[in-house]
Amino acid sequence: MNEALKALDGLPWIVKLLLTILYGVYGNILRLMRSIAKEDVVGIILAIILLCAGGLGVLWIWDIFRVATKRDIWWID
Repeated sequence: MNEALKALDGLPWIVKLLLTILYGVYGNILRLMRSIAKEDVVGIILAIILLCAGGLGVLWIWDIFRVATKRDIWWID
């Protein structure tokens, strides 16, 4: 799982931004992978809920801002 997490973190900035704007899934998948890598059960459950709920709009806008300013995606870890 750490390799997949490093691969997502290693994507070019513009690809991260496009994935976040177009699909909104990038941030949610990154949150899920971080929680799995740290074996955080609460984080895994919350990340799955976010994936099912479509990122809950507010986090989607926050993710666009964070990626556009070249910062990490925020999560509870």
